[in-house]
Parts: sequence; C-alpha cells; structure tokens
Amino acid sequence: MPLTVELIPCLTDNYAYLLHDPADGLCAVVDPSEAAPVKRALEARGLKLTHILNTHHHFDHTGGNIPLKQEFGAVVVGPEKDRERIPALDIGVDESAPWQFGSHMARILEIPAHTRAHIAFVFEGESIAFTGDTLFAMGCGRLFEGTPEMMWSSLSKLMALPDETRVYCGHEYTQSNGRFALTVEPNNSELQARMREVDTRRSQSAPTIPCTMELEKKTNPFLRPDSPEIRRTLGMDDADNVTVFAELRRRKDNF
Repeated sequence: MPLTVELIPCLTDNYAYLLHDPADGLCAVVDPSEAAPVKRALEARGLKLTHILNTHHHFDHTGGNIPLKQEFGAVVVGPEKDRERIPALDIGVDESAPWQFGSHMARILEIPAHTRAHIAFVFEGESIAFTGDTLFAMGCGRLFEGTPEMMWSSLSKLMALPDETRVYCGHEYTQSNGRFALTVEPNNSELQARMREVDTRRSQSAPTIPCTMELEKKTNPFLRPDSPEIRRTLGMDDADNVTVFAELRRRKDNF
C-alpha cells in the first residue's frame, strides 16, 4: 500500500509533512516547526504519530519535536552528524545505510551547506524526496554552514534522482524564487509557463509543492549554471559551474 503525504502549513511559510503508511499503521511528520498544526491534522484523520523526521537542526524544522514526542512517544529520526543539535533525537542516520519505515525504505542523502549535516529522506519506491532547506522549488537554501562547492555537490546528488521524483521542501518560497529566476533566465519558456501557474496557485492561496525533479532541472536556476542564457546574463560565459552557482547564490541573497 503506498505512502500518503499531506502538507501541513506551519508558522508563516513553513511546511511540515504528514507521512502515513496505512498498511503498517505508521505515521511520521517531517520537519515539524510547531506542534499544534500537526496535532490538528492527526486528530482530523484519527492518526497517532509514531515518528518525527528531521532534515536539519533549525528550530523552524524541529520546534515541534519535544512536545510531539512527549504527547505521542514518537521516535525522532535525524542526521547523526548533528546529533547534539536535533532536539530529542533517538535514531541518527547517514548515507551509510537506508532507514526503514514499516515496509518502505528511505535512502538517506547527506546534502550539507545550508547546515553542516543536512540530510534528505528519499523514498525511492514512492518517488518522494523530502529535501528540507537544501532544494526549494526554483531555489536553494542559503549557505549558512557551508561553501558554494558543498552546496553544488549536494544539489548534484539531488539532480541524480529520477525525473519523476516529487520534491517536498521546507518552505513556500516558490513565487519569490521564480521572480529571481526570471531575472537571470528571462527567455526560458518553461520557466515563464511555470511562473504563470505559480502565480495562479498563490492567488488562490494554494500550495506550489510538491514539484518534480524534471521541472526543477528545467526551471531552477541553481540547477542550471550551465545554461548559456544564465551565463550570458551574469557575464560568466567561460566560468565553471561552481563559480556560476556561487554568483547566482550571491545575487539571490541580495534580491
């Protein structure tokens, strides 16, 4: 029986995700910034929380850990290499082994730079990836604890996932990310079409998540440092991909 994923809006623009395995009676929440919206979603569906999955240590992804664990006894799973900064962590994971969620296997990808030990949970059998704040729809995370080289390596790992992979990221940043993308690749017709759809969805207060890896590779400038148009816009025709990526990130930081 397939996993179901439900978006839970939190704070102002965060998403937590309810991951339900009806066959095994398991229910996880990914990156709960706060407990109350998660509890409301569980109550509405008659579900009991069994697991909490964290992609990284930031409080807007872990703030709900302790109250949810106290109420439900949920097992907290997160990056082993950031054990001391993940509240109430029970099981530390890394790339050396997958993590089992009932009958479903989650491949762990280590994708640092936003934080030094950021991870993604990739359910390959379901074509689902929880990317936290490393890969956003049409964007990527700020480099708080890493370098452009680290982030480009992390994004390259995610780009190697199958095109049909559905990406569930940490925030509803898509519209602002797309506006930046249009400044560096304004003639990308697929980007133009995507932004029309995004603007429509946001005008209706509808989420723009999930997206697919295929669409990201066609429209996300941070995955496209080899784009001739982006290179022309930046005046970096002959630069390597990491240097182009770094300039894109610098410009986005000041956008």
